[in-house]
Amino acid sequence: MKGVYCLLINCRKQQSIRIGNLGIINFRKGFYLYVGSAQNSIEGRVSRHLRSKKRKFWHIDYFLSNKYVNIDHVYCIAAKKKMECNIAKKVRAAAQPVMKFGSSDCRCGSHLFFVNNQERNLTDFLFV
Repeated sequence: MKGVYCLLINCRKQQSIRIGNLGIINFRKGFYLYVGSAQNSIEGRVSRHLRSKKRKFWHIDYFLSNKYVNIDHVYCIAAKKKMECNIAKKVRAAAQPVMKFGSSDCRCGSHLFFVNNQERNLTDFLFV
């Protein structure tokens, strides 16, 4: 399936993490939402994110490789790649972006957002 996915990520400890060529980023304890797309196999991409051992290629790989960071929930939808940026814009209106994270191939300011409230039903505004 081709599509767009969102990862609800729990950062269990405030910390500074080196994120590839973005350098060191300070992450607060709490929940983050990452918006990504997979136009070949969403199942393969999400499965890769869930693996603990992998080559670090994308910004999200560096974040997820930290021992205090884990994926709490995965949201997926069959969609074209442009939907990824549309969702990122909606999330940005309700959450704090981690600037330049995951958005080097588009004009969005970020594709990772500090949401800090895992109880919020994110599907209400993500996939509308």
